[in-house]
Amino acid sequence: MATTPGQGPLTGVRVVELAGIGPGPFAAMLLADLGADVVRVDRPGGTGLAIDTEYDITNRNKRSVIVDLKSPDGPARVLDLAARADILIEGYRPGVAERLGVGPEACHARNPALVYGRMTGWGQDGPLAERAGHDIAYIAVTGTLGMIGDPDEPPAVPANLVGDYAGGALYLVVGVLAALHHARATGAGQVVDAAIVDGTSHLSAMIHGMLAAGGWQDRRGANLLDGGCPYYGTYETADGRYMAVGALEPQFYDEFLRLLGVEDFASARKDFSRWGELRDAVAARFKSRTRDEWTAVFEDSDACVAPVLSLREAPRHPHLAARGTFTDHGGTIQPAPAPRFSATPTAVRTGPAQPGADTADVARDWDVPDLAKHQQPTKGPE
Repeated sequence: MATTPGQGPLTGVRVVELAGIGPGPFAAMLLADLGADVVRVDRPGGTGLAIDTEYDITNRNKRSVIVDLKSPDGPARVLDLAARADILIEGYRPGVAERLGVGPEACHARNPALVYGRMTGWGQDGPLAERAGHDIAYIAVTGTLGMIGDPDEPPAVPANLVGDYAGGALYLVVGVLAALHHARATGAGQVVDAAIVDGTSHLSAMIHGMLAAGGWQDRRGANLLDGGCPYYGTYETADGRYMAVGALEPQFYDEFLRLLGVEDFASARKDFSRWGELRDAVAARFKSRTRDEWTAVFEDSDACVAPVLSLREAPRHPHLAARGTFTDHGGTIQPAPAPRFSATPTAVRTGPAQPGADTADVARDWDVPDLAKHQQPTKGPE
C-alpha cells in the first residue's frame, strides 16, 4: 500500500503505535483520522482478542509493519522508528516496554523531543499497577459503573465506551497532543501516563460537584441525569422498542407533555411526590403507539425526544445521513472521522492496515532501511 496524501490538521505528524488492544489502537486511529502518519508495529502472530483484520476499523488510515521485539534486532528497529517520530504510543503493563528495550529512556536517548504516550487501565504506579484488568473493572472502582442502570438491577454495562475509549483513549490523545505542543515549543519530549481510572474519574467532575453540593444522591436511579427523573430517561413503545426523553428545561418539558398528551402533569416537574405518578402516565402513553409513530409526533419539536436506534439503524437516521456521520469505505459502514475542520478536512483514506503490508513503504518514507530486512519470529510467552 502506497503512502496516502496528507489529509487533516495533523498532516506531517509521525506516530509509532506499538500494537495492543482496546484504547491504544483507538487513540492511534483518531490521530490517523486527523491526518497523522501512524505506523502500527504489529507483532508476529497478532494480538489477543483481535477480530478479522479486514474489519478492524480502529486500524484504518494507518500503515503496518511487523517487528518481533523478542528477536535480537527487534528493539533496534522500533528505536529507529522512534528516532524519526513525534509520538509513540504503547499499552503494555508497567515495565514491559523497558524490558523489551523500547521504554522511554531508550527512546529519548534517540529522540529527546519524542512524546511517549503510555496507555493503561490502572496507571504506571499504585497498588494495582501490575494487575491485569479490563474496562469494566477500571470503571467499577471509579464509582462510574455504579451510577449506571436501574436501582433494582445490577449496574448496566456500557460496552467498553466509558472506560477504554472515553476515559482512556480520548485522554491519551489529549495528553500526547498537549505534550507535542510543548515539545515543539521547547524541544523537550516527555512521558504521558494515561490511565483509564484517572480519565474515567475525571469524566465525573460535574457529578462530584453536585454530590458535594447535596444535589446528587450517591445511588443509581435517584437523580436528574441517571434515570431517576421521569422526564429524562427511556420508555418502551407498543412494538417493544424505545424512545429517549430529555425534556429538562421548563419550555421543553411543557412541549413534551403537550405532544405526549399528558398536560395535566405541568406542575409535576419539580414536585418529587408526583414523579412516580408522572412516570406511570408517561410510560402508559408511550406504550400506546409504536416507536416510529412517536418519532413522527416529536420530530419537528423542541421536546428533546428521540428514538433509540440500533447500530444498524443509526446510519439511516435522516440527520446523521444528511451530515455524513457514517461513511461506507470498502463496503464497511463505519463512523466518519470526527470532529470536523473547516480548513483541513479529514476522511477515511485507507481501510484497516494489514499486518506487515506496508513495511517496504515505511522503510522508504521514514528512511529506516533495516526495517525491511526479514526477521524470524521468536516464539515465547507474551
